[in-house]
Amino acid sequence: MSTATTYRTCPRSGLQFEKNAESLMKANAFIGVVWLLIGGILAIGVVLTRWPAVHWLPADKFYMVLTAHGIDMLIFWIIFFEVAVLYFASSTLLRCRLATPRVAWLAFALMLVGSVLNNVTVFRGASSVMMTSYVPMMAEPNFYLGLILFAVGALIACFVFFGTLVVAKREKTYDGSVPLVTFGAITAAIIAVFTISSGAIILIPTWLKSVGIVHEVDALVYRTVWWAFGHSSQQINVAAHISVWYLVAAVAFGAKPMSERVSRMAFLLYILFLQLASAHHLLADPGLSTPWKVVNTSYFMYFAVLASMIHGLTIPGAMEVAQRRKGYTKGLFEWLRKAPWSNPTFSGVFIAIIGFGFLGGISGVMMGTEQLNMIIHNTIYVPGHFHATVVIGTTLTFMALTYYLIPVLFKREMVLPGLAKWQPYLFGFSMYFFCLVMMGAGTLGVERRHWDMAFGGSPLAYEWPGAAYLMMGLVGIAGVAAIGGGAIYILVTVGSLLFGRRLEDGEVSARFVPLPRAAPTVIAQSYGSAGFAAPGTFALARVFLISFVLYYFINWKYLSTLWGLS
Repeated sequence: MSTATTYRTCPRSGLQFEKNAESLMKANAFIGVVWLLIGGILAIGVVLTRWPAVHWLPADKFYMVLTAHGIDMLIFWIIFFEVAVLYFASSTLLRCRLATPRVAWLAFALMLVGSVLNNVTVFRGASSVMMTSYVPMMAEPNFYLGLILFAVGALIACFVFFGTLVVAKREKTYDGSVPLVTFGAITAAIIAVFTISSGAIILIPTWLKSVGIVHEVDALVYRTVWWAFGHSSQQINVAAHISVWYLVAAVAFGAKPMSERVSRMAFLLYILFLQLASAHHLLADPGLSTPWKVVNTSYFMYFAVLASMIHGLTIPGAMEVAQRRKGYTKGLFEWLRKAPWSNPTFSGVFIAIIGFGFLGGISGVMMGTEQLNMIIHNTIYVPGHFHATVVIGTTLTFMALTYYLIPVLFKREMVLPGLAKWQPYLFGFSMYFFCLVMMGAGTLGVERRHWDMAFGGSPLAYEWPGAAYLMMGLVGIAGVAAIGGGAIYILVTVGSLLFGRRLEDGEVSARFVPLPRAAPTVIAQSYGSAGFAAPGTFALARVFLISFVLYYFINWKYLSTLWGLS
């Protein structure tokens, strides 16, 4: 072990931070928040242009802003923050030094240069090709080069994470199995290697085409391989933010998983099956066979759905069991009423869990059904779905984690705690409404990306029903409210780093404190007349199941009215 390696024990959490890992976590998380800020500013242009009564930006500016917004929010903000989470889950939770810190800084530099290069190219105005950047519609070479550099940097960061796991094992900083949160991070990193490699495989020949070396990239091959990157990026997010949910359950309640073995098996199902959901973006492509579409989006993908349902039970269930052990045993939901709702770390995570499951999960399974997908393919329903998964599920979770990390990692007292307390509610519930009305407009057929939903001045103009204009107006109102919630997060986060009172560093030493052996937990104690360990959680699960069945039936009924038989 290097003599330069030092460990700081946080006096507020008991966590041990290695010096190099701590610096890299701060750098990656901070740059991630910067991209969130830029993406949030760009969101103003997107929302106010899709709002029919405002229709703010001209077409060329709208597509430029939409391209940058999608890439900054879906790739740069989230993956920068996820790299910080990987370093936290390895070095900090395993209490070991970071493997190859210089290589980790190289990864950070590549990611930073790549993200800046991509944005500069987009804002030059000749690369408004959306996040999907489908060929043969070509962007400038630096658009692709920026993404490639970023992808290489992120891939290197994943290998640094794996190297750190090897260091922890060799130096025996833990005994037994890795903690469940670290296991979830391993899942995210394995999926990330597949995802980022897929992006590089298809973006490199596309970049070579843009500079004239390669003469053709097949459009169907591009779409098929690109979605292994574009949609699987969200699968990294799912594994990462669920790992954070387990962490917050432990931090806020001292909760342990209801069955750690089952939770680990659910993460394993993610590795095996989650990426297959990428196929639901290709269900309208005529070049792919029906058996391929059906197998990918149903039979195999349902194993990933099963994994998500397991996590959806075990995480709130662990919270409930912990609360009931504290004496909150009256009825089904006293444990939930007496939860720390004024703590933005908990409230943000719980709002994310419910929104991700009910809005993102149910709509995602519906979209993965080949026949039903035809109703909403390329309508604004699609961004309604992925805002429920990426924004409510992942972004809100990372916001909630930030409130925990400000005093623990950044050693600052949080400023404006009153605003911070309300921020998850404003942001989360605004996004709930935003996603719902966007899905409603998409069900009516409103297109996904078009600058002017009315096609004004066109001989092909279409007169939408009044409900479509109403819903798109509500999308605008809800979007502005959500942007306000995001602005409060930026204000509290940046304000705390700049003006928050500096907190005590804690004891610094040259050696780690090994983790004790953590045996897998299985909660056997039961509560309530039904004998469940978490009866309130099972009641919520039944509500989810009924909601899913009803929504599935409604969409099949809607489809039957469109496809008449003669």
